[in-house]
Amino acid sequence: MDSGNGDDSVNKELYNDQDEQSSFRMNCRMYEQQYPEVDDYVIVEVKSIEEMGAYVALKEYNDIEGMILLSELSRRRIRSINKIIRVGRLETVVVLRVDPEKGYIDLSKRRVTEEDALKCEEKYNKSKAVHSIMRNVAEQVHEDPEALYSKIGWPLYKKYGHAYDGFKTFLTEPDTVLAGLDVSEDIVRALRTNIKRRLTPLPVRARADIEVTCFGYEGVDAIRRALKKGEATSIPEAPIKVKLVAPPLYVVVTTAPNKDTAFKVLNLAIDAVKEEITKASGNLVVKAEARTIHEREELQSMMERMAKESNKEALEKEGGSGSSGEESSGEE
Repeated sequence: MDSGNGDDSVNKELYNDQDEQSSFRMNCRMYEQQYPEVDDYVIVEVKSIEEMGAYVALKEYNDIEGMILLSELSRRRIRSINKIIRVGRLETVVVLRVDPEKGYIDLSKRRVTEEDALKCEEKYNKSKAVHSIMRNVAEQVHEDPEALYSKIGWPLYKKYGHAYDGFKTFLTEPDTVLAGLDVSEDIVRALRTNIKRRLTPLPVRARADIEVTCFGYEGVDAIRRALKKGEATSIPEAPIKVKLVAPPLYVVVTTAPNKDTAFKVLNLAIDAVKEEITKASGNLVVKAEARTIHEREELQSMMERMAKESNKEALEKEGGSGSSGEESSGEE
């Protein structure tokens, strides 16, 4: 595959044929094999679009060049190529042909299903995290990245299916993960530092929406007591908070180390509230099941709710003023 004018856009640094291989080793690919195999799904970055198709860089294979032929871009008739593919965008493609001797890699975008793309993106994100750790460790211990992959990364791919899973296990079982591998204490220390910083999971925020009512003798007091029972189910790693949205709607929120813990604690809190409010002849209805949330989503939801309330108030005022107007005209 002759890259033609695409070379300038593919790399910021231009390599001649003699030093291209040494530069490849310096940057290093993510996997042991130098080229992908036929039917592999890979992530590519579009570098240039020509008459025959699109030239791309294979992100997992040290940005080696591949090509998506025009006929392999879409199943539909192509009216505007820019609506299908754009320079700089990451795409999921499947490998059709590989010629290691000539360096030709033919790819297809149109043969990739949505399910294939999701699986490939998940694998790529894991590989990218591993690659970041490996490069940082290599820099810290002054080791060639490819040599470090040979010692640690690629053996872990074979042992765990993906080095990412090996690195996660390393946090709790370092000796098991590195058993049989020839690594120095400097590398082990650097690995521990980088894996902890890169792979330690972020806390998960979760919420559930409930409607709590009590038309019995205790009324509001019963509701207040029931909600406190729910908050009392808190555990140190997942505290429960109940917030009023607008009577009788409440939101139960928590922040936990993982989704399973968050959902479990939320459901226990809801059960506690329901049990207590039922004793007072009240009722609890789950309006929205436990789910993870993000700060932005929470803020957006709050703003939308406020906007609805404002619109409702405005309509009520307009209705009120309208009726007054009719009465005035009648008097006239």
